[in-house]
Amino acid sequence: MKEFRIADLGCSVGPNTFIAVQNIIEGVELKYQTLDHNSCIPEFQVFFNDHVANDFNTLFTSLPPDRRYFAAGVPGSFYDRLFPAVSLHFVHATYALHWLSMVPKEVVDINSPAWNKGRIQYTGAPNEVSEAYSAQYAKDMESFLCARAQELASGGLMALLIAAIPNGTLHSQSTLGMMFDLLGSCLMDMAKMAQVIILIAGISK
Repeated sequence: MKEFRIADLGCSVGPNTFIAVQNIIEGVELKYQTLDHNSCIPEFQVFFNDHVANDFNTLFTSLPPDRRYFAAGVPGSFYDRLFPAVSLHFVHATYALHWLSMVPKEVVDINSPAWNKGRIQYTGAPNEVSEAYSAQYAKDMESFLCARAQELASGGLMALLIAAIPNGTLHSQSTLGMMFDLLGSCLMDMAKMAQVIILIAGISK
């Protein structure tokens, strides 16, 4: 193998993505050394992926100067195909797959039993809200895995780190649930403050 291609999906702007990539490369090099194939260690090409709105300028400005790989940016949703068929040897994604491709339509429909009253999380919400998010997550994961199944080369590997809670644990009792509950409350307060400011600005005119 002359070239080993790595994709980091949901890379953001670093530096965590650089640490992950470095660990992957060192692991591959160690494997070659263990097999006494030092002369066969391939060149590495790393594809950094995130949404088109990601700050790729900051990402590439921060690239380690002593890196042992060729870097490229791949903008786009990882719920779609991003790479040619059978082209990747290692796919990595850490704490990225909990972001859905879209807000479930039911949770923003005021006439739906799954209407979530404008909140960004489902902690303490009716079962219909949780089920709507679960259904969307299932669709997204199917799309993600189908896309990667086409892009991974034979024998390729994929490492996914995903936030989760043990079965039977209430979302309101989990650290993630409490964190998103607090974040959602803050965002709602900010939105209300923005509405007041806009109203006052309109009156003052």
